[in-house]
Amino acid sequence: MSKRCQVTGKVPVTGNRYTIRGIAKKKKGIGLKVTGIKRRRFLPNLVKKRFWFADENRFITIRLSTSAMRTIDKVGLSTIVRELRASGEKV
Repeated sequence: MSKRCQVTGKVPVTGNRYTIRGIAKKKKGIGLKVTGIKRRRFLPNLVKKRFWFADENRFITIRLSTSAMRTIDKVGLSTIVRELRASGEKV
């Protein structure tokens, strides 16, 4: 299963992890130096959540980010399900 939010479409993004040595100038050092750069991934905060879908009188399970739960609270579950089905997602 891919690490993708069904509602917002959030996916992992890449960035850098820096290794730093030295003493900061404000602590009377000569400054901080970057001694290594490695690639890393920023993963979305995904959860598998069951919602009661009153229109069809059943539970639906959606894999979404925690920020998408706030979107569902704001917009409404029936609106989100309608958009998902229009885009071709199985709900």
